[in-house]
Amino acid sequence: MKIIQGALLCVIFGSASIATTTAFTSPITTGLSGKIFGVVAKSSAFGGSALTVQSRVGATSTARNMLADDEEFDDEEGPLSDGVDSVSWLPTVVGGEDIEVESIRDGAEILPLFPLGGLVYTPNSEHVLNIFEPRYRQMYTDILMNGSKRFVVTMSHPTEQGRFAQTGVLFELEDLKEVSEQTADQIKYICNHKVTGRVKLHKILNPEAWSNRDTYLKVEGTITDDTGKETEESKESFDETDVYGAVAAAKEASLSPAEKSLRDSFQALVNIQHDLEEDVRFTKASVDSLAISDGPGEDGLWQTIRLWQSYVEQRLVGRQNELQMDFQEKLQDFLMKEKGLNNDELPSAIGFQDLSPALQEEVKELQKRMAVELEPLILESTLTMQKILEAEDHTARCKLVRYFINNERNRLNAKKTLQGMFSPATLSAETVDEDDEEEKEDSITAPKSIFTDEEDAFQ
Repeated sequence: MKIIQGALLCVIFGSASIATTTAFTSPITTGLSGKIFGVVAKSSAFGGSALTVQSRVGATSTARNMLADDEEFDDEEGPLSDGVDSVSWLPTVVGGEDIEVESIRDGAEILPLFPLGGLVYTPNSEHVLNIFEPRYRQMYTDILMNGSKRFVVTMSHPTEQGRFAQTGVLFELEDLKEVSEQTADQIKYICNHKVTGRVKLHKILNPEAWSNRDTYLKVEGTITDDTGKETEESKESFDETDVYGAVAAAKEASLSPAEKSLRDSFQALVNIQHDLEEDVRFTKASVDSLAISDGPGEDGLWQTIRLWQSYVEQRLVGRQNELQMDFQEKLQDFLMKEKGLNNDELPSAIGFQDLSPALQEEVKELQKRMAVELEPLILESTLTMQKILEAEDHTARCKLVRYFINNERNRLNAKKTLQGMFSPATLSAETVDEDDEEEKEDSITAPKSIFTDEEDAFQ
């Protein structure tokens, strides 16, 4: 389990960690663009869109997503209806034999392959990798020596060893630091990369390397460039004095039907998030600045896709916090009563063996519960991003993003309906006098929070 950033206390045992925290009491650093999400966070990489994170933890548990009423997808057969098999996978390399390359298909290239677990990366994002395995040390040496400075990254199958997604992304090395002396050779390189495109993987050429681990895998793949270089070259032909005219013309350009439907669905989602005062929600200003165009720029759809990925991650962390609330109170009580610590003396981490036997058992049970409840949600979010990554074109991506937004909107609509049926205001109306009713409603419907959603957060 990962340590939650901003945690108050962390229990560490073996290779696992459980962090305990009251809620989003400090900014959360995302691994998407190095930006900080706090009260209202803005990132230029997200095209002006933003998330608001409330300090309280909601009482409702994460419900299974309801299928959206969307004309592109049958309600009974959504894009993830086949589970893990909803995305495309290469055959497993386990037991495979190396292929002698005589020729490759038109437009394809032979590229190094670096599988990275259950992570899905998106075009035009930046990432840092720490390199320590000998085979990948060799890979970096090779791409530096031949000048290509690039390799393919793809996600691994969640249950089958040696099986990888058929669509990956192209990592381009931008900076490399040799840190073997500083880390006693535990880490060889710290490398910065930019994702410059997607790659359709056709076949792995040396599957035997997966088992013997004497070198890295190589793959035949076709690259789809997502840097927008061709667009930039065409823009160079414009007169620089006509920049303002070009901007005005761009604003007047009509959205495609798929883009308009996506924006409408996003606006509906934001509205219901604010109606319900969701702990993690988009700001209202993000509707007008939603990035949905076809291209790599700040107004490109990939920016919104990364924002959606961050939103899902924030919700998962919120649910993880909920599960840990009760344990944190017991842990604090143990440290203050049994260990004699004051509130300002509480440590940031405590060893598992330092806990009482009762708390040790609770930690084990909490880990089991979190695995049962959170792992399926994490897998679903990963498959969602992989499905978007392998979409055929911009229109298909717009439809998929809209589908998943509608799923979330339906979940919140169901939550809103339940709140209306069982709201405290409704139940108390039968037993309180009319003079007291307004005062009670105020206490229910106007919770105070130090976190606010500013309408002009991006002006």
